[in-house]
Amino acid sequence: MWPIFSGTIVNVITVAVGSVLGISISRGIPERYRLIVLQTLGLITLTLGMDAAVLQFARAVERFAPAGDAGKTYGALLGMVMIGSLLVGVILGTALKLHERIESFGKWLHRRSSNGDGHRFSEGFLSASVLFCVGPLTLVGCLENGANANPSFLYIKSLLDCFASLALASTLGWGVFASVLTVGIFQGGLSLLAYWVAAPLDDLSIALMTNVGGVIMLGTGIMLLEIKPIRVANMVPAIFLPPLVVFIVERLSPGTLLPVVG
Repeated sequence: MWPIFSGTIVNVITVAVGSVLGISISRGIPERYRLIVLQTLGLITLTLGMDAAVLQFARAVERFAPAGDAGKTYGALLGMVMIGSLLVGVILGTALKLHERIESFGKWLHRRSSNGDGHRFSEGFLSASVLFCVGPLTLVGCLENGANANPSFLYIKSLLDCFASLALASTLGWGVFASVLTVGIFQGGLSLLAYWVAAPLDDLSIALMTNVGGVIMLGTGIMLLEIKPIRVANMVPAIFLPPLVVFIVERLSPGTLLPVVG
């Protein structure tokens, strides 16, 4: 099973190492430095989310839009898929109370470990879990690792997550370390699903999943900056809806979203 989970295992290790290093240096960091580090991470998350949600959406429209008059409304069609996926996904997530369940799980972990402030532990666990699991490299990396035994994308993500976890853990503590559970379960599950399906998703579906993930990252950035509390975990189901929407639309009207082959 190593070829399927290699990228996830390495990612879990790098997040754990980065978190421990961040926690170990946090004791000597004054509160004003912790605050500016957290705010910087929030701005970085907003920047990454903007790239995935806006810039990569524009690239997807440019790449997949058909020639002629049909191409003029193609961006609106993709926008409807993304917006519809987000709205339905957040309704599903709210009905399932994902945010509350993840937050409760974080509080349970805190009670078991008795590490520091409970609210800060839950915030670190939730923020790190979402940040590490909805980025563009997560989706592509898990699909490649599971379907093609290619962990290279997840290896790159692992290096980035190591530095991100170090910075985040220096401010939010052991909750960030606990997010290794989410990373392992979420990414491992995606890789295993890709292995079972044994056929990668079409490029458009992957692009739209990345766009939706970008919106969720924007919400995470807003949460980290304490601009407004957003229940970002409730939005996670939206990531998995674009492939279903593309499949249904192409069944009903072939060529609407994907180019007709042959």
